[in-house]
Amino acid sequence: MSESEEQVPKGSFAAGRRVILPKGASGPFVVYINGVAQTEGKDYGVKGGEILFTREIIKEEIGLSRWLAMYLGFFGTYRKDETVDVQYKGAGRTELASDLKVHE
Repeated sequence: MSESEEQVPKGSFAAGRRVILPKGASGPFVVYINGVAQTEGKDYGVKGGEILFTREIIKEEIGLSRWLAMYLGFFGTYRKDETVDVQYKGAGRTELASDLKVHE
């Protein structure tokens, strides 16, 4: 088992390392994972309209039975589920894209 697989908690999965920037987005970029600002060059880089992270982004696996139980209020979920938000310049003003889709 690799080091990255060991860091993925039960009930979650490594979703990937790439996030596609919104159309027309330009820098400067401020990138957040779960609301914590990331450092360009250390935590991520920008290349060809994408944010490339130095590590895997972890997302929660929610099956039908778990989703139904949460919907009915039987229990919540406390698994690791990272969200990626990016602040950028677009159309002459500052924009924020929230919970961007992560790609392999």
